[in-house]
Amino acid sequence: MRLSGWVPPVLVNRLKSLLRRGIYYSGQYASWSLARSLASGYNAAHILEKVKAAALKIKAGEAACERDSVIFDRIEHSFPVLAGLLRAAMENGARLSVLDFGGSLGSSYYQCRAFLAVVEMLRWNIVEQEHYVRCGRECFETEQLRFHYTIAECVKSAEPNVALLSSVLQYVPAPEAVIAELMQSGMRYLIFDRTPFSDLEIDRITIQHVPPTIYPASYPCWIFAKSRFLETFRGRYELVAQFNCADGSAYASGLEFSYCGMILRKI
Repeated sequence: MRLSGWVPPVLVNRLKSLLRRGIYYSGQYASWSLARSLASGYNAAHILEKVKAAALKIKAGEAACERDSVIFDRIEHSFPVLAGLLRAAMENGARLSVLDFGGSLGSSYYQCRAFLAVVEMLRWNIVEQEHYVRCGRECFETEQLRFHYTIAECVKSAEPNVALLSSVLQYVPAPEAVIAELMQSGMRYLIFDRTPFSDLEIDRITIQHVPPTIYPASYPCWIFAKSRFLETFRGRYELVAQFNCADGSAYASGLEFSYCGMILRKI
């Protein structure tokens, strides 16, 4: 599955101060294509340039972390994600190979690597859009951090034992296909972080609007029905843990939803 044209890498800053500065959701759409036709899109070169500039500061040690090109002077760890990654490592002889789907230029990697220094072997593999992969390979790739165009390419070369999807699945046109491919790969753990869920029985498609304080853009966004989402894994993966995310709750045309995470283990 190629990822060209599907999703901005990491989009919603977890700090509510940024959320209050203009990120909002509107509409209820019958199809992804319709919502996409009404959104501005997310493939603009200036978005990558902003993310690259921020990531270079992290690489140079000039800042602690970045999310969606916004720089922070300290890391706000997602301890449930770290717990899931460390558990996956311990079940694999202290060796951890992560498939970071939609991982930008290494946002989660730079946030997690200090905690993961205790594992015997760490390989962090980002699957991204083509222009992010080209940039990543040119400016950020190391022996530990690698970039791949597809899930299949990553699975073949890196043999990941855990997949991390942080604030990304909701921006994919066909999330069911992504989940199916990850499950078919046989990875032992799947970790979802900062993913929007509602109590509805069906998924909803809305449009998310990003303010100029981050970068001006709008794009389609899924809000997943939690019960339906969990049913996808029945008989194949067990739910190890659910957790709330710092992004909190939001509204889309009257629908309240919350950002949550899940850790699933292959049965």
